[in-house]
Formats: sequence, structure tokens, C-alpha cells
Amino acid sequence: MGGGYGLGSVFALQSWQMIMFALLLMVGSFYLGTLFGNNVPIYVSHLPSNSTSSSLLGNSSMSNQVSITYRKIPLSIPENGMDVCPLKYAEYIPCHDISNLKELLPTLDLSRREELERHCPPLENRLFCLVPPPEDYKIPVKWPTSRDYVWRSNVNHTHLAEVKGGQNWVHEKDQLWWFPGGGTHFKHGAPEYIQRLGNMTTNETGTLSSAGVYQVLDVGCGVASFSAYLLPLDIQTMSFAPKDGHENQIQFALERGIGAMISALATKQMPYPSSSFEMVHCSRCRVDWHENDGILLKEIDRLLRPNGYFVYSAPPAYRKDKDFPMIWEKLVNLTTAMCWKLIARKVQTAIWIKQENPSCLIINADRKVVQICDAEDDSTPSWKIPLRNCIHVTDQSYSLKLPPRPERLSVYSRSLRKIGVSQEEFDLDTLFWKAQVNQYWKLMNVSNADIRNVMDMNALYGGFAVALNNFPVWVMNVVPIKMQNTLSAIYDRGLIGAFHDWCEPFSTYPRTYDLLHAYHLFSQYKSGEEGCLLEDIMLEMDRIVRPQGYIIIRDEPSITSRIQEIAPKYLWDVEMHTLQTKEKNPESVLICRKKFWAII
Repeated sequence: MGGGYGLGSVFALQSWQMIMFALLLMVGSFYLGTLFGNNVPIYVSHLPSNSTSSSLLGNSSMSNQVSITYRKIPLSIPENGMDVCPLKYAEYIPCHDISNLKELLPTLDLSRREELERHCPPLENRLFCLVPPPEDYKIPVKWPTSRDYVWRSNVNHTHLAEVKGGQNWVHEKDQLWWFPGGGTHFKHGAPEYIQRLGNMTTNETGTLSSAGVYQVLDVGCGVASFSAYLLPLDIQTMSFAPKDGHENQIQFALERGIGAMISALATKQMPYPSSSFEMVHCSRCRVDWHENDGILLKEIDRLLRPNGYFVYSAPPAYRKDKDFPMIWEKLVNLTTAMCWKLIARKVQTAIWIKQENPSCLIINADRKVVQICDAEDDSTPSWKIPLRNCIHVTDQSYSLKLPPRPERLSVYSRSLRKIGVSQEEFDLDTLFWKAQVNQYWKLMNVSNADIRNVMDMNALYGGFAVALNNFPVWVMNVVPIKMQNTLSAIYDRGLIGAFHDWCEPFSTYPRTYDLLHAYHLFSQYKSGEEGCLLEDIMLEMDRIVRPQGYIIIRDEPSITSRIQEIAPKYLWDVEMHTLQTKEKNPESVLICRKKFWAII
């Protein structure tokens, strides 16, 4: 997907002249409305609808009421529209909500950091109201400027700047946050660090791309500057971090327009398929890899492709004091038992390669130093599955030597053949989405710069994301667990994504995405199960889409008609259009747009 900057460009901005020029450009663009869009919201009053103050707002106010409302059975929506949650819920993430977590703490394994994982509240404790933007929220800065600057009021938390400013994570600049491109182990900038990793993986002869790295998992990603500076190399990164002491790191990453999600390595498998990444990166990621017989390392082994790299930039790799030598020895013993090979160790970083060596694993299993997992069905989604203290052996009949990007985008994965999807069907899907994307942009009447963060909520084979490859966007491809497991095929195309169940909220902050695409998603959840009703999924869409963001919905006529009817109650504008299906039949398409509103 579009990157936007060269590797070293941020360091030119470190001169005060360039910084001031950038700020002046942004201020000028703000008033012209070109860089930031319309920053004037309509208002929802916290006062009763018959109050004088409310009526004085005239046409700029809405009739929705501000009220703490919980999900009831049976579900109902007020006549005057969905209630709006009070302002204190501006950062509400249902499955990572501290009030719900406090009640669960006595039942959780804190030694394994289970509290950092998803814990969704029971339905009756789930808010059923629209999540408001924070005070003084502004339409986000557009990409690529957003890589380096975002509005302070949109993520108004100073903790990270206070504790990580010296490492150049983020600095305050008047009304803006400035991201110089640093990190705990690359405070002088990600570009130099990335080049060093390229040298270490190629014996000083090349880059990460020449080492065959095109998909990276960044563990404990901070504000995702590592991912941001991999984009010019056309390397796609799934960045994640928990909602912990660095609480708003993922919010900063997403506000910048960098792909990320809330997640944690603790007691369950990550929501990604096996053999999906050529590199897993940990820079001071605060994961105790050496504990619990290395069970978290074994999860990394599951996620790494054969001959993939594990990059470890942390004190045990270089310090000789405290208990770091003991931790390092444990790591060496664990990785040796897993048949990984240490290929480089310098400048505070160690790199292992996951060797494609089944005979080594068999020998080590016979010696009882490692256990090989029993064969299991690879088509089962990695969703709420407990971690296994064993090594997953890759099914060689379905392993594939993947080309570099962009050629990788055209790869027909053998995993698709395994579930009955033919090459012809795959190719037709790719052509279909290329045509649809062009139609979508015409219907939305947007420029390429208007959209950055995209989610395909029912991604199928990833064709929608492939069609967007030349747009300056990144796409989170979501494969619902109700569907066939096509996420492996999506990763084989050089894309990123996650498994999810839309009966539950997604692990992201409010106001994350500029565009949500729901292609025959609702019809997968029409059984009427509580928590998965059309209205529930629409509420989650509203939570995660940005003000003035777009939602494209295609589905059965009864579903699109119902959504068109109730969308205004969610403060969405909605238009009905007609496009053709893959079979050349007419199909209704809803283009919805979330209003920019605020509580007054």
C-alpha cells in the first residue's frame, strides 16, 4: 500500500526551519480546509431536548439524547435516534474496558498477563449508545503528513511524551504531536535501525527486502514508527501492543495512519494464521520470552514462515548485569531446542532464523527437549485458542515459495485449493474488485488523499485490498470466524489482517477507520443471535469509523433496506446505489457517511 516518504526524510525535518515551514503549511491548510477537511461539527446537547440552550443551537443540533444506555433484550432504538454516550466514554473499547476487567481480575492468571487479552463484557453490561469524540476533536490530519504530525486534542494524553520523549517516540508541538521516527532501541531514527537489520540479515550485503522480508509482525509496537519506515520498502507490518501502561500507543499509531491493533501475547494464540510472517520484531516489547518453558516463543514459531527471522532488541541481548545473562542463556537454550539459528548479535540486537529443518526437530523431540504438536486442521481460525507448548510443523505440501511484492499480490494460495476455491474463481474475484473500487470512489466523490485507514470486514480472498494497492491506504482484512479460513491466502498475497467474530467488538480504539467495507457481512449473522444483530454490528461500525468516514454495505435487499431505514438514527447520511454482482446482476450498494458531531 502507499507509503509516501523516503527512509531518511524525517531527519531533514529536524532543522527548526523545516519544522516551522511544516507547521505554517498545516495552519494554512487548516483554514483553507484542504489538508484537514471540515473541522466544524454539528452538536448533540447534553441538556433535555426541550431546554432553551438546546433550541438555541438551531439547525446545528441533533435530537439524539446524551445518556448512559446499556444493551437490553429485546433491542430497541429510541424514536429520536440512538442515545449518545457521555463524554467520559470517548475512548470506550468494550473488550478492553478497565471497569469490566476489575471484576474479572481474581479469575485471571496475572503471572501470564491474561489481563491484557480481550475480555468482552456480558451483553447486559455492554454500552448501547454512540461513542462521542473527545472535546475539541478535529478531523484527522491527512496522510502522508499524519505520519509525522497529528492533532493533540484527538489523542490528548501526555504520558507517552513524558516518559518516551527522550527516545524520540513523540514530542509536543503546540496543537500537534510530532513523531520524529524514534523508538526505545532506535532513538536516532528508524531508518538507520532498519538498514542495520538489513545488514545483519544479509551478512552486510543488503536490505530487509533482499533478505526476503515483506511481511512483519511488530510485537509491542509503541507508536509504530518502525512500521511507518518500513513502508518505503513495500514491507507490510501488522503492529500490535496491549492496552497497558503505555495505554494510548495504538491510538497514536492509528491516528498517524499506520496499521495497528490492540492485542497481547499471553495465554491465547494470536488472531493470525500460521506461517504468515517473514519477520517477527521485538524492540523492548516487554514480553518475557524465557518464561513458561518458552511457550510465547513457540507461538512466534507458529507465526513465522520457514527461514523467517526473529529480531530481539532488548537488554538480555547485550547487557551483562542483573539477571540478563541468565535470561539470555535461557533464550539460547529454548531457541536451540526449537532449531532456530542465531545468525547475528550486535549493537543491542540479536537475530535468529527459523531454519527449515524437520530432522532437527525430530531429533530434539526424541531427546525430550522440545515437543512437536499433534497434527491439526489448519483451516481452524486462530481465535480464542489456548497457546500450546509445542512446535507446529509446517505442512510442506501447502508451503509455497512466495515472490516479492508486488508480484505476491497475484499469488493463488494452495490453501484456497484446499477449501475448494479454483484459480479461475480467484482470478475473477481479483478483476471484479478492481472494477468495484473505481466505482466506489466515484460514488463517494472523494480524492485519494481523503482515505487512509481501511477495513474490509468480510475480506474473502483479499481482492478488495489488492485493488487498493496503488492507493495511499492500508487495509485491515478481517475474516469472520463464521466464514471459511481464507486469511492464510490473504497473507500469501502479501496483505495483513486478522480473524474476528462480529458478535463482539473489535480490538481497536474509537474513530480508527476512514472507510469500512461490509460485503455480504450482515447476512452471515442473520440467525438472530443476541449481540450479533444488525443493530449491534452497526453500533460497532459507528464506534470504529471516523467522523466524516465512509461505510460501504452490500448485502441482501432486506438487509440493505433495513440499514437504509435506521442509518439516520445512528447519525449517518445514506445513499442507495446499484452496481453489478460478479454474475452481472444488479445489486444494491449503500454508501453511508458518519456525520461529524460532538457533545456541547
